[in-house]
Parts: sequence; C-alpha cells; structure tokens
Amino acid sequence: MHLHELKKPAGLKKRKIIGRGNGSGHGRTSTKGHKGQKSRAGRSVRAGFEGGQMPLIRRLPKRGFHNMFAVETAEINIRYLEKVDTSEVIDIAKLAEMGLCKGTEKTVKIIGRATLKHPLTVKVHKFTKGARESIEKSGGKAEELNLD
Repeated sequence: MHLHELKKPAGLKKRKIIGRGNGSGHGRTSTKGHKGQKSRAGRSVRAGFEGGQMPLIRRLPKRGFHNMFAVETAEINIRYLEKVDTSEVIDIAKLAEMGLCKGTEKTVKIIGRATLKHPLTVKVHKFTKGARESIEKSGGKAEELNLD
C-alpha cells in the first residue's frame, strides 16, 4: 500500500474549522454572530441561565423527599411461587425469568403467608417471618443470600 492509495472511510463527516480567515467561509465572527454574551471570548452561560430572569427550575414548586440511602427492594408474594416445579431451586435469576422481578434489584424479599402444596428451595436476600414459616412447613428450605 502506498500513500496515494489511501482513501477516507465511508461516511466520514468533515469537521467545521472556524476562525481561520474570511477565505475559509467561517472567519471574522467565527460562526458566533455579532456581539452579545455568547460571542465573547472565554464566556459561556451555565445550564439553566435565562439572562437574569428567574429560572424555570426555581419557578416550579418543589414536592416530596427522595431518600438517597434507600435500598431498592423487590417484594414478591409467596403465592406466586406455587406455580414453580418442585425440582428447581428458586433464585433471583429464576424469579426474573418468571417476570416477578427485574433481576437488577439490590435486594429481593419474599413476603406473605400461604400453605404450599410442595416443598421449595428459595434463595433470596430476605424473608418475612410468615413466608419463612410457610416454606419450612411445606418441607422446603429458605436460604438467605448475603447483602453485597
């Protein structure tokens, strides 16, 4: 391969070169227009600035509270586990496959109380007292996973 055989990649978009004289087509004001705050060197307007007018984000009312330390927990009722085949171990991946949780939650908790017809082995992060009793009463196992 030689230098004269090189070609530009297909779909390559040419970068706009500004401030290189009037002959370039983008000289003089360098595509910034005439005067004003946005045309000045080194000046930029922060996001949400409306020229001194009270910004929209401050005009709108604020409601509620968001706890940044809250842990996202998927709560799944034990009655939905009745449909599962007894030979399978029910873990978070299986619950996500069944559509009972997303599979991306930090914790999964089994809640509720039910009389199960067959024994189940359930491996999730948390169980309520009633859910644990229901699983163990049917002859199954309720195993807690460590919280990461």
